[in-house]
Amino acid sequence: MALKLHVVIGSTRPGRVGPSIASWFHGLAVEHGKFEATLVDLAEFDLPVYDEPKHPVLQQYEHEHTKRWSASVAAADAFVFVTPEYNYGPTPALLNALDYVYKEWNYKPAAFVSYGGISGGIRAVQVTKQTLTTLKMVPIVEQVTIPFVAQQLGEDKAFKPSDVHVSSATAMLDELLRWAEALKPLRAGTKR
Repeated sequence: MALKLHVVIGSTRPGRVGPSIASWFHGLAVEHGKFEATLVDLAEFDLPVYDEPKHPVLQQYEHEHTKRWSASVAAADAFVFVTPEYNYGPTPALLNALDYVYKEWNYKPAAFVSYGGISGGIRAVQVTKQTLTTLKMVPIVEQVTIPFVAQQLGEDKAFKPSDVHVSSATAMLDELLRWAEALKPLRAGTKR
């Protein structure tokens, strides 16, 4: 049975290019063939700023949007966050989504496909990794970085990857699989 990989689109703003990049990466993950890959769009969950009355570690959710998000996160064995950089940091939507649940993230590896201007989103990734470790996740080193993303979008806003993006993504998927398999015994012993 293949491990489940969720490719999470970390931007929800109108006009975003995240879905185009995530669609490319999701297709590559499917071709890779080692994960059961699912594309997850934070915009479809429409999470408000955290609004549960009880701490997420208790998993006593009252709102339907939280229950749906909890089930989605719990279903995955590994994550790839497709994210831009906002003011040297993660998007508010991604940080909010990470904060919504706790145990559902535990003992799962994560990687990034980041994009933006000259930095390619790497500053946002570095900041987000601090949050991931607090959630008992394992952020891996391998990632895909897309600087000057606008130059790699066609007129239809479809992402046109370079060979470097493809080889980086493949190496990242291989390493993510190693970690997802290694952490499996820890995930088996936790309540989701």
